[in-house]
Amino acid sequence: MTTTLSGKIALVAGATRGAGRQIAVRLGEAGATVYATGRTTRAGRSPMNRPETIEETAELVTAAGGHGIAVAVDHLDRDQVAALVRRIDDEQGRLDVLVNDVWGGDPLTTWNKPVWEQDLDQGFRLMRQAIDSHIVTSHHAMPLLIRNRGGLVVEIGDGTTEYNAGNYRLSAFYDLAKWSVNRLAFIWSQELAEHGGTAVALTPGWLRSEMMLEHFGVTEQNWRDACAKEPHFAISETPAYVGRAVAALAADADRARWNGRSVSSGELARVYGFTDLDGSRPDAWRYLVEVQDPGRPADVTGYR
Repeated sequence: MTTTLSGKIALVAGATRGAGRQIAVRLGEAGATVYATGRTTRAGRSPMNRPETIEETAELVTAAGGHGIAVAVDHLDRDQVAALVRRIDDEQGRLDVLVNDVWGGDPLTTWNKPVWEQDLDQGFRLMRQAIDSHIVTSHHAMPLLIRNRGGLVVEIGDGTTEYNAGNYRLSAFYDLAKWSVNRLAFIWSQELAEHGGTAVALTPGWLRSEMMLEHFGVTEQNWRDACAKEPHFAISETPAYVGRAVAALAADADRARWNGRSVSSGELARVYGFTDLDGSRPDAWRYLVEVQDPGRPADVTGYR
């Protein structure tokens, strides 16, 4: 374990499972205190109806060497978010890293249907969860973040700006949500610059999240068995890979060079030298753009 983030305070909004959970864990592995938020607790589940809880995430953070603190928060509820930030201020007096990973849109996504065949309420709910929640959280958390110069905001999305600009993401609402998250990082970069802050849009590749492993009927131990059904799953990565990307950004004294950019976990791995848990360096988005099979739809949407 490294202690490069010892004394640093992080908020990972949407840390119940997948990318958010492992971002929290890898920040803890580097020594940070991490507030892990989400809607599913041991007392009750969110509409996602998954078994993973924020308490488990906080325990994993602590076991990795950091200090994990679980806080139940619906990031669309302004009062709950404001109370969360007040608590962080009261307990820590600072915030160094904000990760906006709130999503919960998988059950709300309708694929391969035009907008006139989609449910508007469901589509707008997806966008609220993916976009509004990030804005609400940033609105309340950034004043604490800029109190000490050099804070970092990471917007977690799906697809780099370059990739999303040239590829339809197979659903109007999903497409807009993923484009908007990257744009938010650019907006934050402009607003934080004079305060010494940095904002980055970061996309993982095809995640072997809890949901994706379950979808293919495999575990992390035998995940390669899924490649018989879907050969492109061979380029997948664990959520820890994007977690290490965030930890590398947070520990980089020169991270302002990334301000406003949209990058993949694989791109940052090439710069910072970290690997996935098995020692590999997958980069699904680079694979899609550069060496994708001719004629294959350019989309490997993963479940965070």
